[in-house]
Amino acid sequence: MRSPLSTPPAIPAGALAADPQPVLTATGGLVLRPWVPSDAAVFFAAYQDPAIRHWHTRQPASEAQVRDWFEDYRQGWEHEKGASWAVTCGNEVLGRIAIGSLNLDDGVAGCGYWVLPAARGAGVAPRALTAVSTWALDKAGFHRLHLSHSTRNDASCRAAVKAGFRLEGTKRSEAIHSDGRHDMHLHARIRGDE
Repeated sequence: MRSPLSTPPAIPAGALAADPQPVLTATGGLVLRPWVPSDAAVFFAAYQDPAIRHWHTRQPASEAQVRDWFEDYRQGWEHEKGASWAVTCGNEVLGRIAIGSLNLDDGVAGCGYWVLPAARGAGVAPRALTAVSTWALDKAGFHRLHLSHSTRNDASCRAAVKAGFRLEGTKRSEAIHSDGRHDMHLHARIRGDE
């Protein structure tokens, strides 16, 4: 049994799951929506891209496993553990953005994202990250969002900074990518950041 908090939780248990996972909009016509089973093929194909495979070591083995992941995402929302969105424009999936490691007591969550090769360089990641962080910090009640990326992943660093995530430091040898251990940059955005 958990000990009671000496302060009220930043986000009361049940507050997020009381409503369906939101559909969010971002500049440039982007729509962030929950994944649906018909997205499995494009999601699986994304993990055939060498860059996505390099930076994301957890990879699906089949479209059937992707559909299982989508169900995990749905349950993650219901149990207030995380949320994952397809980043779309029109009917086309351009990428993925997610929040996870939710700590509702402290109002803290982590963010992650990837963009399909054909959509890179068009500002998809920073626009999607801005939309998710604006929703999370303003409407959902989070106080701090953070993300980490390899110090060698310049594109992810640019996306984080453009979305208002300030660089806070370097975590030495924190993560494993396809070529071994990497130092990771830590970025964060807190409620009230300009």
